[in-house]
Amino acid sequence: MASTIHIDIVSAEEEIYSGEATMVFAPAKMGEVGIAPQHTPLMTRLKPGSIRIQVDGGEEQSIYVSGGMLEIQPHVITVLADTATRAKDIDEAAAISAKERAEQTLQDKASEIDIAKAQAELAEALAQLSALENLRKSLK
Repeated sequence: MASTIHIDIVSAEEEIYSGEATMVFAPAKMGEVGIAPQHTPLMTRLKPGSIRIQVDGGEEQSIYVSGGMLEIQPHVITVLADTATRAKDIDEAAAISAKERAEQTLQDKASEIDIAKAQAELAEALAQLSALENLRKSLK
């Protein structure tokens, strides 16, 4: 059996994932981080994107997070997400619609507040669509 690290992903609503992983990839604010068992302790913010969890046997699970905090200890990873959804449960039509609304708001350039909100919504919609695309690639 390969060396593993325990990972817990929770949102404000529920626990999304709890289990052992051989490798984890997370969308940190500073860039994507790869986390192997015995990783050096680290705490960082997450940006919208996919957390990819590799388990024994090469299977990979993908979980979308809209942001939050990532804490890494040598034997455990804890993700406290603003919102989290398994990639397979993302509503693609809603993500495409949100992306289009955000792009329209950015084109209209109504106010600085609207632009900042639209940029955040656009980033979240693009991250959701990217999570779906990664899921499709992993299923092939």
